Amino acid sequence: MSHDLPIRPTGLGTSAAHLMGALRPAVRAEPPLLADDPPSTAETGVAPPADPPAPERPTLPCPGEDVRDAVPGYAERQWGDGSYPPLYCPETVRDDEGLGHLVNEALVAWAEETGIYAGRLEAFRSTGFGRLAMLAHPDTDDPDRLLLAAQMNAAWWASDDYYADESALGATPIELPPRLALVMSAMDPPPPAAEFTGPLEEAVQADPVLVALASATGHLRRHATPEQVMRVCNTTFQMYVSWAAYAAWRFSGGLPPAWRYLAARQHDSFYTSMTLIDVVGGYRLPGELFYAPEVHRAVMQAGTAAVIVNDLHSAAREAADGQSDNLVLLVAAERDCSLREAIETCVRLHNGLVRDFQSAQERLAVVPSAELQRFLRGAQAWMGGGFHWHSTSSRYR
Repeated sequence: MSHDLPIRPTGLGTSAAHLMGALRPAVRAEPPLLADDPPSTAETGVAPPADPPAPERPTLPCPGEDVRDAVPGYAERQWGDGSYPPLYCPETVRDDEGLGHLVNEALVAWAEETGIYAGRLEAFRSTGFGRLAMLAHPDTDDPDRLLLAAQMNAAWWASDDYYADESALGATPIELPPRLALVMSAMDPPPPAAEFTGPLEEAVQADPVLVALASATGHLRRHATPEQVMRVCNTTFQMYVSWAAYAAWRFSGGLPPAWRYLAARQHDSFYTSMTLIDVVGGYRLPGELFYAPEVHRAVMQAGTAAVIVNDLHSAAREAADGQSDNLVLLVAAERDCSLREAIETCVRLHNGLVRDFQSAQERLAVVPSAELQRFLRGAQAWMGGGFHWHSTSSRYR
């Protein structure tokens, strides 16, 4: 008997899905979500509920036995060639080479289907965005959830490369803002608008970056609540406002003062990547906690510290390429100092941000929310894993 219909899923992303299905290890079921509405205290800046505080609840277990109770410590970590002051940073919780390879190969299959980095897939493979997901999200060993993080990060990086940074890939400052407007429609499709919807859909399907962002967001929707999806989308769009500022600075040919660049960079940081922490971990941090002022400030500090690591690792390469969208290079130009002196300034800034996050984490430890405590440990682990990835990825060597 012949079958006219496919007997397994087909379409965009299914090559990666088939690869994951064939290779993924057995993964224990995720624990059920804990109840929402966690209580808080006035000391933390989180408004207390009307009802009496509930007793403290145990932390959600993580799927991997080896990382279930792992809490990264903080340490001064050498980086680069070892000649610069160390970075005060969380330690790396997990480095599972096999898991990172599994996720990375599935990611490369997905990238080939979406069309991003066509002709550059081997360089994309060696960059290791799948490895970044494994390092930055140690509270799960589910390859599909890690693939979600890898896809979102790879799609964000692709929009940066194709639209903002690499002229060889078509990046031009004047085209950046209208391209970013289409990104919003790819991730958060607007309602149908009669005959005007067709051209939008055609434009999205014709651009590999938009295809990748739409595909990654579709994968996000399969694992996240609507609240979490919109949190990721809105934070992405917030990040793109900073990109529009960079485009204006490039177009005008002038350099912004370092303080103005840093103000934009704090909203264009790995904070965006950190919005995925609970989705990848298989739980939900309620919005009233995620956006509580002290929590928001702490996670912003973690995201900014992590992106300064990026600027530090890419400063020499970007200086050689004549680029200026880098905090180290802007400090050196503004203060007319050596690259080393500018690096030392940025290291001090990074270390202060990490210590501020650590202090906030200690203050927030009184909030009896398992989800919040796990999320803050996740941000801590993201900093440590991100540092490890920047130190080992071919993209920054």
